Amino acid sequence: MEEKELISRLKKNDEIAFGLVVDLFSKKVYNTCIGMLQNLEDAQDVTQEIFITIHLNIKDFKEESSLSTWIYRISVNKCLEFIRKKNRKKRSGIFRSIFSSESEKALENHSDFSHPGIQLENKERSIILFKAIGLLPEQQQTAYVLHKVEQVSYNEIAVIMEVSLSAVESLLYRAKHNLKKHLATYYEENEK
Repeated sequence: MEEKELISRLKKNDEIAFGLVVDLFSKKVYNTCIGMLQNLEDAQDVTQEIFITIHLNIKDFKEESSLSTWIYRISVNKCLEFIRKKNRKKRSGIFRSIFSSESEKALENHSDFSHPGIQLENKERSIILFKAIGLLPEQQQTAYVLHKVEQVSYNEIAVIMEVSLSAVESLLYRAKHNLKKHLATYYEENEK
């Protein structure tokens, strides 16, 4: 089925067409979520939310970009929205914990996260890498995950993130530079 026909059928609430979209994009959407959120359960929840959003908003899709670009844009925005919401909750939890004896619990981290696509022998390195990716500024993290984890082209990243091609190049350059800084200490201590 061609994309134009698929979009037309989606806009008419065709369940078969929506099922096809889920089949075509669920793995890509989930991998984007897992790369950005670094938590399996959160990625599953946000992936479901993304497909609900696609279903509810397909009628507003103007077809100025490809369907996959539009879906990636929704995915990235939902992940960023989730991260911001989670960070707000963490901050309020830390402030509440100042007055309680459980302040350590408010500072939990998910250092045991492992991307499901990473082989077992690289698990420790992937944990360190994804932890470092999580330290990147939001825009750099988004560009890096889309390009390096999802293999999205620079041009498509520019459309998804609604920035120029040179901005994508700059974001990826700075992300790589920042990752080198974050990872230098780890490699100096562990890779002798």
